[in-house]
Amino acid sequence: MLRGGSLAVFEARTPDELHRAVERFSGQLGFQTYSAAAVIDHLRGDDPAQFFSVENTPEDYLDAYNDPARARLDPVMQHCKWNSVPLVWDQATYVKAGRADLWEQQAQFGYRFGITMAMHLPGGRHFVYGVERDQSLPKCPDEITHVVASLVMFAVHAQDAAMRVLLPPSTPTAGVPALSPRELEVLRWTMDGKTAWEVGRILGIAEDTVARHAHSATRKLECSSKHHAVVKALRLGLIQ
Repeated sequence: MLRGGSLAVFEARTPDELHRAVERFSGQLGFQTYSAAAVIDHLRGDDPAQFFSVENTPEDYLDAYNDPARARLDPVMQHCKWNSVPLVWDQATYVKAGRADLWEQQAQFGYRFGITMAMHLPGGRHFVYGVERDQSLPKCPDEITHVVASLVMFAVHAQDAAMRVLLPPSTPTAGVPALSPRELEVLRWTMDGKTAWEVGRILGIAEDTVARHAHSATRKLECSSKHHAVVKALRLGLIQ
């Protein structure tokens, strides 16, 4: 599970190490530009959301790229605001949303094709990871599925690192939560790639019971998925 780029970003201890890991992995996937951002929404008051990112956005495009008004019109950003499903996008995505002008603007900087995803966490925290390039994406469904799956797995680890190294020291962090022995067992077997059905057979419990333990551990660790919970449990030393 923790191999290659995922292992490098999991071990990142500084923003520079995180940046290098994101840069390396994005390049290995065949993308020229990238952005990985930890986002903090202020749940009370009118203060705007705070973004803390590592990226290689072209300097001439930075102002437009970071313009909140543009983001409110961008169909990719609006998808990420409400969804956790990765979006594979191209010119047609913008044309369908009536925003072909935005695609034309970004295309001159190499933002023609891309994949973007968001992870929405408790406490108004979010993680957004996007990669872009000027050449079309693979036409073979199996190939593009493999690329998206690799990006999602990397994002799980990158999210954990981004929250650790990019957020200001004053950002509140919870203590180490107490997980039950059964919850820890479920996470250990999940780390080994076992499905809920397989874990149930191993532990002698129902598949639904496995799912409940996984959900409980995910909630206690304030994670977005059981795979994210595995990563955080590893970092906290709850599992080996």
